[in-house]
Amino acid sequence: MSPLLDPRENNNPEHRAGMLRILFVLIFLVYSVRLFSMQILSGELYRSRAQDISRRTSVIPAQRGEIYDRSFNQPLVLNTDSFAVNITPAEVPRGKMSEVIGAASEILKISSDEIERKIPPQFYQLYQPVEIAVNVPFTVIASLAERKDTLPGVSWYSKPMRNYVNSRSLSHILGYVGDITRDELTTLYNKGYQQGDVLGKAGIERQYDELLRGREGRETRTVDVRGRRIAGQGNIIREPPEMGKNLVLTIDRGMQELAEQALGERMGAVVVMRPTTGEILAMVSYPWYDPNIFTSGQRGEYQALANDPNKPFLNRAIQSSYPPASTFKIVMTTGILAENAFPPDQLVLCPGEISYGERQWRCHIRRPGHGRLNLHGAMAQSCDIYYWNVGREQLGVERIVSYAREYGYGESSGIDLPGEIQGFVPTPQWKDRRFHEKWLGGDTMNMAIGQGYTLVTPIQMANMVCMVVNNGKIYKPHILKEVRDPVSGAVEQTKAAELLHESDIDQRVFENLRRDMRGVVSEGTAQYPLNIKAVEIAGKTGTGEVGLADRWHSWFTAFAPYNTANPDERIVVSIIVEAANQWEWWAPYASAIIFQGYFASQTYEEAVQTLGFQHLMPVQGRRE
Repeated sequence: MSPLLDPRENNNPEHRAGMLRILFVLIFLVYSVRLFSMQILSGELYRSRAQDISRRTSVIPAQRGEIYDRSFNQPLVLNTDSFAVNITPAEVPRGKMSEVIGAASEILKISSDEIERKIPPQFYQLYQPVEIAVNVPFTVIASLAERKDTLPGVSWYSKPMRNYVNSRSLSHILGYVGDITRDELTTLYNKGYQQGDVLGKAGIERQYDELLRGREGRETRTVDVRGRRIAGQGNIIREPPEMGKNLVLTIDRGMQELAEQALGERMGAVVVMRPTTGEILAMVSYPWYDPNIFTSGQRGEYQALANDPNKPFLNRAIQSSYPPASTFKIVMTTGILAENAFPPDQLVLCPGEISYGERQWRCHIRRPGHGRLNLHGAMAQSCDIYYWNVGREQLGVERIVSYAREYGYGESSGIDLPGEIQGFVPTPQWKDRRFHEKWLGGDTMNMAIGQGYTLVTPIQMANMVCMVVNNGKIYKPHILKEVRDPVSGAVEQTKAAELLHESDIDQRVFENLRRDMRGVVSEGTAQYPLNIKAVEIAGKTGTGEVGLADRWHSWFTAFAPYNTANPDERIVVSIIVEAANQWEWWAPYASAIIFQGYFASQTYEEAVQTLGFQHLMPVQGRRE
C-alpha cells in the first residue's frame, strides 16, 4: 500500500502540521504576488482611481460674450452679477427637510412645491448640491446669510445672468437663452454641451452660441467616502473659466430706434440694409417682447406672450410671408424689358376696368382709369390693367416665375438668424398637383400684380431692391460684423460681404428699373408721402388684398440716394404694415420718416416735424 494512502500516515499529527505549513506558505506567496502586482506593477492605476473616487468636480460657469451694435461703444447684451442658491440634501438634519424648504421658499419667494420637485425624497442622502433658484439678487442672499444657522445645507454661489439692455425691437435679433433641454443635449452632446448648460434659444444668441458660450471652469475638491468636503486649501484645485467671444453686429442703434418709432405700434416689419455689402442696419418686427423674462423667472408673463394671438415671438421680417402686391411690378418690369416682351414706349389703355373670364377686373383707379400709359407710366401709377394685359398676353406665367426666382423669391436669403422661411412662388405644375386644377389666364393676371398664391418675406423684398441697385448682384444679408476678444477687444474675425447671386440680365434693364422706381416717387403713387428734400428716393408701393373690405397690407420698398457717386452710401428700406392694423397706408409714411431721419441726421420727432406729419401722430396703442 502506498504511504500516501496509508491511513496511519494521514492521521499522524506531524504530517498534518506539515501540510498546513505548506498551505500557509502557498497562501502567503499568492497574496505577496497579488500585493506586488497591485502596489508596484499597477500602483499608479489604483492611485489614480483612488483619487478619482475621493474627489468631486463642480462646474464654474463661464460668462457669455457680450453683444454690441456696429459702433462698439455700449453693449446691447451684457452679464450682470447674480447668484444661484443650492441645497445639499444630506447636510440637512433628518426630519428637517420640510422646515428648511419652507424657510428657503419664504426668503426666495418661490413655492415650496417647486423646490420639492427638484429635491425628491430619494435625493435626501446625496451630498451633491441641487440648484433651487437662479438670478437671485444680493439682498436676498444677505437675508439667507442672516439665517444661515437655521438653514443647514443651503448655500449659494455667483452665477452671472444675461441682461438685455433696453432691447425692445432688438429682441428678435438678439434672441434669448435658457437651460439646455434633453432633446437639445442629445443633438449637441458631441459638441461639448452638458446637462445644466445655458443655450441660445433664438436670434443671435442661438445662431452664434458656440462663439458666445465660452469655456466653463472646474473646481475639484477632496471628499470623504460619503461625499462630504474635506477642509483645507490644498484640497481644492481650480481651473478658471474662459469668457465667450464678444460679437459686434451690423445694427446701427440710431437707425434701429428710428425704424422702431417710424413703424410704431403697428403689426408689421421693417428691414434697412446696405445693398453693397448685405449688412442689416435695422430690423424691426412688431409686436416684440422682453428677453429678460427668460432669466427673471417670470413664467406667467412668458405664458401670456406665448398665448398672444399677435405672436410677439415671431420675427415678421424673416418668418412671415405676404402677397407682394404691386411691388411685384418690379419683377414684371424686369421681365418685360429683359425679354423684349412688349415695347416699353407702346401705350396701353386703362379704362379703369376690363372683362376677362366672366368677371370684371378693376384697376385701383376706377373709371375713367389711368388712360393711355407706357411702361414707365404704368410703374409710376401702379396700373393693374397694363400689367394684367402684358403679363397674360406677352410675358406669360413661365417667364414671370423665372424672373421671380431670379430675384430670390421662393428661396431663403441665408441671413444669419435662425428660423427664416422661403416664401412661395406658384407654378402651373404646383397648382395641378395641389388642387388638380389647370392654370388659367386669371391666375397669371393675379400673379402679375403680386396677388394670388405668391408670398414673400420683407427680407426678400429688400433683396429684390438690392439687386436693382447693384445691377444684378445680391449680397447675402448678415447681422454679424465682427468677432472680438473679450479681454483685449482685438478683432479676431470680420464678416466679409458674400455674393449670394449674380444675374446675367443686361445692366441697362436695371438702369431703366431705377428710373421707373424714381418715377413712382417723383410723379406716381408715392409722390405725396415721399416728397422730402433731404434725399432723392426711388421705390415702389404695394397694397396687398387679404379679403377684407376696409384694410389691406401696406408695402413700400425703396432705396436712396437715387443718384450718387458713392454706392456705399445707399440704403434699402423695406416695410410691411399688416392689414391687422387700422388702415392708414402707413408704409410709405414710415419710409419717409426713416429716410429723412437718416440722411438729415434727425431724430424721429425732428423728422416728423420736418415732414409735416404731426397730424398723423401720435400712433394709438396696439391695434388688434
